[in-house]
Amino acid sequence: MTVAGWPNGRLAIFLLRQEPRLVGDSMKSLKGEMRGFTLIELLIVVAIIGILAAVAIPNLIAAMHRSKQKKTMADMRSIASAWESYSVDWNFYWNSGYDLLDKTVPNSEIASHLAPIYIKELPARDAWGSNWIYRVDATEKANEYQIISAGKNQTLDTGAETGPTDNFICDVVYQNGSFVLWPEGAQKN
Repeated sequence: MTVAGWPNGRLAIFLLRQEPRLVGDSMKSLKGEMRGFTLIELLIVVAIIGILAAVAIPNLIAAMHRSKQKKTMADMRSIASAWESYSVDWNFYWNSGYDLLDKTVPNSEIASHLAPIYIKELPARDAWGSNWIYRVDATEKANEYQIISAGKNQTLDTGAETGPTDNFICDVVYQNGSFVLWPEGAQKN
């Protein structure tokens, strides 16, 4: 085999044979100088990771709770929009005979009136896994309604409190087209 310009390619083969040996020799000298990490360096890295985790995990948990609140509020708006569409068509929410403050409407009854015409699929539960609480007034043709989520603690705590709250465990209440009690701002708990 000949290389252009070189007789019989002997010089080129000689150079190719020498190059790997030179690389190998230089690698041998570097290997002697290479070292691993010291214990101090590893401890510093672990400490930095621990500090970052201590800052990031509470923020991540708070973001997860806020996302559940926002999903619950969005589902409430969707249900209320379907409920309002029903009332526009029928001129009342429906004759339920339930009292606004004392009794709730079963989810199956709501779903039978609203799905699939006014909402494709009625959300069965809020983002925390609790059943919705639906209430309507006791008049013959109901004119008022409430949709309630028991919130993070999954117990109904609605009292005299209304408006925005900074409490994570608060109930979320939607009544007659607007929120009456809802989470907002920097959250506590």
